[in-house]
Formats: sequence, structure tokens, C-alpha cells
Amino acid sequence: MKYNDKVPFIMLSAGEASGDQHAASLFLELKKLMPEVKAIGMGGAKMREAGVEIRFDSTSIAVIGTVEVIKHYGEIRRALALMTSIAIEEHPDLLVCVDYKEFNFRLARSAKAAGVKVLFYVSPQVWAWRPGRVKKYGAVVDHMAVIFPFEVPFYEAHQIPVTYVGHPLAGKVVPSLSKNAALKEFGLESDGPVIGLLPGSRSNEIKRLLPVILATVELLSIRFPTASFVLNQASSVTDGMLEPYLANCKVMVKAIKGRNYDVLQCCDAVITVSGTATLEVALAGIPMAIIYKLTPITYWLGRLLISINFIGLPNILAGKGIVREFIQREANATNLAEEIGNILEDKNYANEIRDNLARVKELLGEGGGSSRLASLTKKMLLDL
Repeated sequence: MKYNDKVPFIMLSAGEASGDQHAASLFLELKKLMPEVKAIGMGGAKMREAGVEIRFDSTSIAVIGTVEVIKHYGEIRRALALMTSIAIEEHPDLLVCVDYKEFNFRLARSAKAAGVKVLFYVSPQVWAWRPGRVKKYGAVVDHMAVIFPFEVPFYEAHQIPVTYVGHPLAGKVVPSLSKNAALKEFGLESDGPVIGLLPGSRSNEIKRLLPVILATVELLSIRFPTASFVLNQASSVTDGMLEPYLANCKVMVKAIKGRNYDVLQCCDAVITVSGTATLEVALAGIPMAIIYKLTPITYWLGRLLISINFIGLPNILAGKGIVREFIQREANATNLAEEIGNILEDKNYANEIRDNLARVKELLGEGGGSSRLASLTKKMLLDL
């Protein structure tokens, strides 16, 4: 559907579950400011629920890593071709690219060449990966909306228009139930600890990391016989993706979908994959262990390109290792079980982690990021 010249018309491009949520939040806030605004784009269930007309469902291309991208190259290429043709032929008033950096860089480049104004939200972490690419991004975007305050001077130094809008999760990690009510509803009422499992939102993360996490669960169940295990199921993860792994696990694991923050507040410790989920856990104030494994070639290439010491966002923000990261060979059940055991048994250690996470929460501010982004989006639409 094309929209007439009198209707503000934006295009949103999000390739992963977190981007789908952020784009949905933006559009909901933008509609408060401009009720007549219309949107099309690439995304998932959250964007569709917010009222965005989805032209390509991004669930099938939410992958990470060189090998995984190669495996899904045909589908990714098809999505890029479709989104590019839509941007050129329907010429939205504004293209808002949400994370998913390599795909959105190419989409932005084509859209900008066709005269479409481009806003990039959730800045590609060029300050960590290949800083030299910042000028290339500056050439294909009209404005960069960043979620961390330290990103502003980085872009300003390269004369790229930038606005700090705040992190979209700040102020939003709020449970809908009290802890006692959530424990009762989820059937987690026991004398033992509750251990949360966050295996990721991408299919390749589930395949690579969930077996390690469940092997950790089996070890922990021996050390803590009364423990309960709850898996926070991302909206992009189907029951069918989890079932083969959970069925083979010797320990009962309760999977709960769509109740992220109610689940988190029940937990005494969490095992989480690296990514946006680590910030959700940090904002909930729950001690965690971060796990991540890539194919050897992807990891090797990453080590050549990365310019920071950590992969976990809480550690990056804190500027030091406040929670343990288990990467590649270190990401095994023995190491993870030992760390979670330390968190559960050493109160001083757990409290130190909580204190550091509280400081990270302060760094992220009080919230309102989506509304500030909506104001910036409105301004760019009115400046056409």
C-alpha cells in the first residue's frame, strides 16, 4: 500500500527480536505525537502489534556470525532486495534503521542514494568494531540516534549529526506482578534458589548455546537439589525450537514466554547469552553469568576486528568485568555451574555484583528513550 503525500509515511527496518521491540516502541510513541503517521517495514510480531505494515518477517534472518550469515545468505539477500525496492519505489518520508548493522547499512546506502532521509537508531558499535567505518556510516545516514552517552563525542568528532536519546530499556524493566505473586503463578514456590536461563532469541543461538546451558542445569541440580529452573523464552523462539532440547534434559525446566520481567524478578541468578538480554538482567539487578560461542572462524575474525576487552554490555558500560563472561572454550557446563554456585553460596560476592549492576542502571538513566526518539523522528519528518 502506498500513502498519499498528506500522510506522514515512514519505513522501519529491524532484523532481530530486540530491534523488533525497539521499533515497535518507537512507532507507538510516534503515533502519540502524530496520530496520522503510517509505517511499513521489516520486523516481527511486536511491530505488527504496534500497527506497522510488515512487508518482510525478519524472524528467518535473525542470525549472527559469518558462517550463519552464509547459510542464510539467500534469504537475507532476498529481504534486502525487497526492502531496497520498496524504499526506492514507494519513497517513504523517512527510513528508520534499527540496529542489524550490516543489513541496514546497505539498505540505508541505497535509500540515501534514492533521496530518502535516513535515521539510524541503536548506533552500530563502530567504536568497538572497526572504528574506521564510522565515516562510511556518516555518508549513508542523515542522523544517528545513540543509546549510550559516550557515543555522542565519538560521532561529533567525525561531524556526524547525533542525538543521545537514552537506552530503550531504561525505565521499562518493570514487572507486572510482585515477586511472591509471580513465584506462585509460575509454580516456582520452593525452598531452593530459582535460576533463570536466557538462551537467546536467534535459532543459531538456541542450537549452539542451549545444550551447554542445559548441561549446566544438570550439574547445578546435583549441587542444589531444591533449585528451580526457568527459561525465559524470547518472542521469536517457537516451542518447537526448544522442545527437542528440553525433552532430553534430565531436569525439569519451565519455559515461560512473554513474561520477561516477571520471570527475572523471581531469579536468584541467571545464565544469559550475550546481547540485549544482559542489560535486561542488569536492570533487574540479578547476578548473572554471560555465555557466548561462535563458530571458530567468526570468533577469529571478531578478535581481529574488536577493539574492546568485553562482549557483555554491563561490563562494557562499567568499563570493567563486573560479571563473568564465558566465551568459546570457556563456555562449558563446569565453568558455568561453578560461577552460578559461587553466586548462590557467597552472599558477599552476589551483593558486590548487585552493587555494580545498580551503577550500570544509573548510567542508563531513568528512561523515556522511545519518546525522545519519537520526538527526533517527528522533527525529521517535519523538516522535510
